[in-house]
Amino acid sequence: MRNETRGTVELTLAMVLSGTLGVFVVESGASPFEVVFFRCLFGAAALGAYSLARGFFTGHGFTARKLGLAALGGVFIVFNWVFLFEAYEASSISLATVVYHTQPFFLVLLGAVFARERISAGKPAWLAVAFAGLVLVSGVRPGDTASLKGLGFALAAAVLYALSTFLTKRITGVRPHLIALVQVLVGIPLLLPFTDLGATAGLGAGWAWLVGLGLIHTGLMYVLMYAAYAKLPTAKIAVLAFTYPAVAMGVDWAVYGHHIGLVQALGVPLIVLASLKVTLAARTRDAAPAPRTAGRAPEAASPAATRAA
Repeated sequence: MRNETRGTVELTLAMVLSGTLGVFVVESGASPFEVVFFRCLFGAAALGAYSLARGFFTGHGFTARKLGLAALGGVFIVFNWVFLFEAYEASSISLATVVYHTQPFFLVLLGAVFARERISAGKPAWLAVAFAGLVLVSGVRPGDTASLKGLGFALAAAVLYALSTFLTKRITGVRPHLIALVQVLVGIPLLLPFTDLGATAGLGAGWAWLVGLGLIHTGLMYVLMYAAYAKLPTAKIAVLAFTYPAVAMGVDWAVYGHHIGLVQALGVPLIVLASLKVTLAARTRDAAPAPRTAGRAPEAASPAATRAA
């Protein structure tokens, strides 16, 4: 199998797994804080074991500054998960996932404000297109507080995701697996005060879903993504990333019977197209080949810089 073909298979599989995440969250029966706490716990075990087996801790490349950036990015990424999972409960997996994919625009704004990055002439236009799509997709009607709440949670998750991406982009020379490991390790003590461990005792079969979130959606999924990034051009990565919302919407319909209405459906391609244009522009400018050794890690290879939840 050619290198690029293998990378395509790996990234597609990773995005398909990401699209099933919502079912694991809902079926676990746990609260969003508990779900994220155990995702961090089991995910840390998976990523730690993989990194140890591959020898990634040798010459890890962390400095105090890089470790601090990774840890702060971890704060943003774990609360991003909390808000996203709250959005699942308040609205639906489909709506939350589509709205969540507005995060490239928040990243552009963060870059302009804090890094003085120039906003190209076309980006405000694509932002307007995405906003129009967001209005259509939300389907919020007067008095529809549930949908409005879900929309707010998904937007908050997108902002936190963009903040984590902004920080992680400034970490170089560290393998993305180790950055991800730091982020989930930070989530364990951070979320412990918000986690009702007593309530999880009666989850029963829900424990299998929680373990799956850690081992499959935080261990296996990220390993597949990072392996794929080393083999694929940035344009293909950006396109394949949209497998995630497509699968999420299909799974939401197949398992829970949730589907978006006709007017909402008109907004989906607007958000997807606008987000794709902005993502392609950013990755064409910033992309670097992913390392096969412990050298420089590409920006897109961190969990905060990919579309996987």
